[in-house]
Amino acid sequence: MKGDYQDLVDEISALLGAPATLENRDFRLIAFGAHDSDDDSAMDPVRTRSILTRQSTAAVRSWFEGFGIARASGPVRIPAAPEAGVFRGRICLPVRYRGIVQGYVWLLDQEPGIDAGALSAAMEVAQRIGILLAEEARAGADLSREFRAVLTAGRGWQQDMAVAALRVALGPGADGPHAAVCVSPWPGEAPASVPGAAAVCVAPWRGVAEEEPGADGPAGGSGPSGRSLAVLVRLRGTDALAPALTAVSRLLPRATAGPGAAGAAAGVTAGVSDPLRTLAGLPTAWQQAAAAARAAIAQPRLGPVAQWSAIGPYRMLASVTAEALDDPVARTLLGPAHTELARTAEVFLDSAGQAGRAAAALGIHRQTLYYRLARVEQLTGLDLDEGEDRLLLHMSLKAARLHG
Repeated sequence: MKGDYQDLVDEISALLGAPATLENRDFRLIAFGAHDSDDDSAMDPVRTRSILTRQSTAAVRSWFEGFGIARASGPVRIPAAPEAGVFRGRICLPVRYRGIVQGYVWLLDQEPGIDAGALSAAMEVAQRIGILLAEEARAGADLSREFRAVLTAGRGWQQDMAVAALRVALGPGADGPHAAVCVSPWPGEAPASVPGAAAVCVAPWRGVAEEEPGADGPAGGSGPSGRSLAVLVRLRGTDALAPALTAVSRLLPRATAGPGAAGAAAGVTAGVSDPLRTLAGLPTAWQQAAAAARAAIAQPRLGPVAQWSAIGPYRMLASVTAEALDDPVARTLLGPAHTELARTAEVFLDSAGQAGRAAAALGIHRQTLYYRLARVEQLTGLDLDEGEDRLLLHMSLKAARLHG
């Protein structure tokens, strides 16, 4: 496949009389034409770095995308910007397949300019590149069976075998850091391509058995459905989740606009795991991603995209069953008749027991706060001056959010 890309890039370079560079939609270098000019200005820092490091920086990517290249269907001319390290103007040929951008071919602009007929011929070659990139993306999507097997296998030898099968299916792509992403609820089937994804599948959500969508959309009623989208995203390093966050930013609109998504848009969340160094950690990473997505539902300030590293107590609560967290002392308080009291108690405990902060957050007088807290103590039998009683109530309130 790599040789095919190089041949097509060389064909474009020959057509236009200028060295071409091919990058995927995430600005990762795929192939480039040889540069044989004595003019050093033809190799500006941006092109040099792209070739040497096989990728462009986020700042460079943002700058080029500002010219609308992701939406363009024809060549885009981009002026020089020495302050950005771009000493020569560029021509970008968007590489698309069925209307979806797959990558970009870059050329250094020339004086008096590249012939329009040659550009048209080069765009035809770019379309052929788009077909190859789309086929490669579909090949990744075909790993859905192996990927899903890892996420649903029981612990022990079954999970080990599933991970081994996925590693074999990924081939060289199994090496290097990855992150797991969970988007839920997810309507319909897995998308044909996801930027930077090594594997994609639809998986059960929150341990709910997956059901076939009915006439009213995915199963699951008004709460999270039994279906989520799972994505294994390649990372550039173990300290950079940017590719995973980019994938999420493009997936959320699909989740809220796809077939069967009506009524679910407001509740769609995404979770992103910590980076994992090897595929052996994938089951744990998936649990992290799913827990983060659940936390974003439980606590809207965390979402709609939550990272496992930032969900605080929900990291622990997500690993405990709802039954284990259903403590009888809080059941009365958690009933529909005492919603305001439960909210008051949670804000008070979130404020580390500081009455002034809690009253201000709730917009009530401090005496009103004290009255409500006294009612909470009466209903629960807890003493909010005792640390362990506070801890029990705080955990019960957070668990109710997570499992409610």
